[in-house]
Amino acid sequence: MNLVLGMLRAIRREMAEMREDIRELKHRMSTVEQQVALMISSEMSHYASVSTRLDRLHERVERIKRRLEIVPAK
Repeated sequence: MNLVLGMLRAIRREMAEMREDIRELKHRMSTVEQQVALMISSEMSHYASVSTRLDRLHERVERIKRRLEIVPAK
């Protein structure tokens, strides 16, 4: 009987350790997910900024072309 109780206690101890490991992994995974979300948000912000700048540059080039009469005015 003591042998079975000893084995059950060992199993319970291992399960408690596994629960703690899983809890820690969940926490770490949440941290990784937050960091990825921040990176994606940052990249989207940079993309929007570059896109806006390219649009303005395109407009300036078109205006220069019109002033130099390279293309007909619209």
